[in-house]
Amino acid sequence: MPQGHIALVGAGPGARDLLTMRAVQRLQQADIIFYDRLVDPEVLELARRDADRVYVGKDVGACAWPQHKIDRLIVAEAAKGRRVVRLKSGDPSIFGRACEELAAAEAAGIEVEIVPGITAASAAAASLKRPLTERGETDTLVITTGTCRPGDASPDRARLAHPGTAVTFYMAVDKAAEVSRDLIAAGAPGACPVDIIAAVSTARERHAATTLDRLAETIRDEGLKSPAILFVRYPKSLAAARAASAAA
Repeated sequence: MPQGHIALVGAGPGARDLLTMRAVQRLQQADIIFYDRLVDPEVLELARRDADRVYVGKDVGACAWPQHKIDRLIVAEAAKGRRVVRLKSGDPSIFGRACEELAAAEAAGIEVEIVPGITAASAAAASLKRPLTERGETDTLVITTGTCRPGDASPDRARLAHPGTAVTFYMAVDKAAEVSRDLIAAGAPGACPVDIIAAVSTARERHAATTLDRLAETIRDEGLKSPAILFVRYPKSLAAARAASAAA
């Protein structure tokens, strides 16, 4: 029996021409592809025509495909000698549940690899023509989430409210009021610029610019929905201006 193989492949933020050459190669080699809810159908068109395709997406609040079931499925298919692609939106290593699938493959003695993909934060910055970091203004970049596992405490956002920090929030549209409140309470000015980019790199992409103190209001007024990135910047110049005003 041929040796099975699992590739955790990043499908990127949506647009199929943002896939890496290695990702396309793995799709064309795959015998079976397990894909997520946010993977664009056009990405699947790059796969081998006779490859099996299995949807294992999770809708928010639904657990039709719990992680342990996905782990068992991809390992079982690879154990048959098949080349398995686990296709994930964005990059598998950024909020992509790669740890569980890597552990399951390694425990079963199945060869496994990660094929990185362009993450939504990078695609959003490219769409805005605004770098994620800016020399002299934002020299620290943080990628964090607005949604944790049920029962877990929210991330400690106080440590993010520092001058020179740019923060990209994933899965945070529904937590916008909480994000804004926590950052401002920790010392970030309400005037910090924020960009909300929804469905980045797709035909449905939408963008709204606002400030931290109007974040939740802007999302509500613009009708912005997930998937979206919240890009919050606390430039050093804003901190300096604030300090000068306080000293005057």
